Amino acid sequence: MRRARRASVEETPRGPARAAQYVRMSTDHQKYSTENQRDAIASYAARHDLMIVRTYEDQGRSGLRIEGRDALKQLIDDVRHRRADFSVVLVYDVSRWGRFPDADESAYYEYTCKEAGIKVQYCAEQFENDGSLSSTIIKSMKRAMAGEYSRELSAKVFAGQCRLIGLGFRQGGTPGYGLRRQLIDEHRTPKICLGRGEYKSLQTDRVILRPGPPEEVAVVQRIYRQFVLQLKSEAEIAAMLNLEGIPNEFGRPWTRGTIHQILTNEKYVGNNVYNRVSFKLKQKRIVNPPEMWVRSQDAFDAVVDSDFFHAARRIIEDRTKRLTDQEMLERLTFLLKQKGHLSGLVIDEGDEMPSSSVYRTRFGSLIRAYHLVGYDPGRDYQYIETNRALRTRFPEVLSQTMAGILQAGGTVELDKLTDILEINGEIRVSIVIARCLHTQTGLLRWKLRLDTGLRPDITIAIRMDEENEQILDYYLLPSIDMSSDKLKLAEENGIYLDAYRFDDLDAFFNLSARNDLGIAA
Repeated sequence: MRRARRASVEETPRGPARAAQYVRMSTDHQKYSTENQRDAIASYAARHDLMIVRTYEDQGRSGLRIEGRDALKQLIDDVRHRRADFSVVLVYDVSRWGRFPDADESAYYEYTCKEAGIKVQYCAEQFENDGSLSSTIIKSMKRAMAGEYSRELSAKVFAGQCRLIGLGFRQGGTPGYGLRRQLIDEHRTPKICLGRGEYKSLQTDRVILRPGPPEEVAVVQRIYRQFVLQLKSEAEIAAMLNLEGIPNEFGRPWTRGTIHQILTNEKYVGNNVYNRVSFKLKQKRIVNPPEMWVRSQDAFDAVVDSDFFHAARRIIEDRTKRLTDQEMLERLTFLLKQKGHLSGLVIDEGDEMPSSSVYRTRFGSLIRAYHLVGYDPGRDYQYIETNRALRTRFPEVLSQTMAGILQAGGTVELDKLTDILEINGEIRVSIVIARCLHTQTGLLRWKLRLDTGLRPDITIAIRMDEENEQILDYYLLPSIDMSSDKLKLAEENGIYLDAYRFDDLDAFFNLSARNDLGIAA
C-alpha cells in the first residue's frame, strides 16, 4: 500500500511581467505630454503587476507616418529581431500609437508585436485589448477616428492657410532672387526684414514679400528685358550673368532652370500663389492643375511690370503649344543624341526644349517619355527609386545627427533653408548621402556633390552599402581640404581619406561637443 507524499517544496511565486512603454508627444497636443502619459502608464502597470523595464519615446513627432518616429521604429525592430526583453508594450491610447491615415498600418505594427508573443495594451482606453469581439470593434473605430481627426485637422489648417494667402501673407518658402521676406505686425506695420534661417517669433506677426536690394531688382528686370525684347534664351541669359560674375540667391552660378523660374513665377508681379503642389497628411506629393491654385492678386509690390511678365509667359507657352507629341519626342531624341543620357535636369537645361514638367504632363511621366524614345536609364529604373528612398531618409539622418550631438553635450542649430547645422555656435556642418554605384567591372563607387556654395566648415559624407539600404560608414571632410565640389570615393581610399573615416558618428559627436575638430571658426 502506497503512501501519499506531502510536497515539501513550496512553489516559488512568479514576479511581475516585464513591460516596455511607448510614449509620443505631437507638437499640437500639450495634454498628451510624455509626463502625463508616463504617469497613466505607471498607474496601469502597478494595477496589473507589470514592471516597466524599457522606454521608447518620440518627442514632437507626428503620428501620420512611421518615418521620423525613431523610437517606434526601434521598438518594432527590436521585436522583429527578438531583442525585446519584455512581453508587453504599454501605450497611453490608440492615437499615441499612431494617427495613420490607413488604419491597417496601425494594426500591422500591433500585429508584428503580437506575432512575436508581445501584447500591446492601451492604458487610458475603456476597453481591454484582449482580442474579444467588443474590443476589436472599439479598437478599429478608435484607429479610424484617429486618422479622421488628422484629416479634419488638415482640412482646417489648409482652409486657414488659404485665407492667409488671400490676405496677402506669405506661407513659407524661400523669397527668391530680388525679393525679401518682410515681417509685419497684426496692423500690417513693417517690423524687420527676415534673413535666411530667421522666422517670426510672435503668433500675431505675418510675413509678406517686398522687393530686395536695388542691384538684385535691376538684375531681375534685366532678365525680363533680354528675354522679351532681345529674344535671348534662358541659357544665354544664364551664361551672360555667370560671365559677369553675378551669383544667384544661393551664391551659385545661374542655370537655364533658375532663369526659367524667375520668368514664370507670379511673385515677381506681386501675386501670392499657393497650393501648386499638395503633400497633405504626408502622403503622395501631387502637382495640382492651375484651377486648384489659390491666388491673391497684387498682394505685394511688384518687381517687374505685368506686361513684361505676361509677354514672357506667352513666349514660353508658345514654345510648347505649337509642338505635337511627335515633335516633342523628336526633340527629346535629338537631346539624347547630343548628351548621351537624359534626366529632368538635362531636359530643363536644354535650349528650345519643353520643360521636364511639360513632358510629365503630356506623357504621364518622364519614364514613359524615355521609353518612347528608346532610352533606358539602366537597372530597370531602380536608381530612381533608390534616390527617392534616400531623399526620404535624409530628414531622419539629419535628426539622428542632431540628437547625437546634443547627447554628447554639444549645442546644435538647424538652418531649415539650407539644412546646414551650426554646432556650438562655431562650426557649420553639411550632410550629404552618397548612393553606391556598381561599375561594369563589378567595382563599387560613390559620387559626392559637396555644398561648397553654402561654405560649410565640414561635410559629413554618408556612404550607403551595396544595396543602398544601410549606412556603410561616414567621412568627415573639412572644407579647407576640399578643392572641388565633386568627389569620387572607391572601396579603399588611401591613407589621406581614411584619416577622416568613421564606422559610426559617436566619435564625431564627442569631438564636436568638445570643439576638438581642429577647424577654425
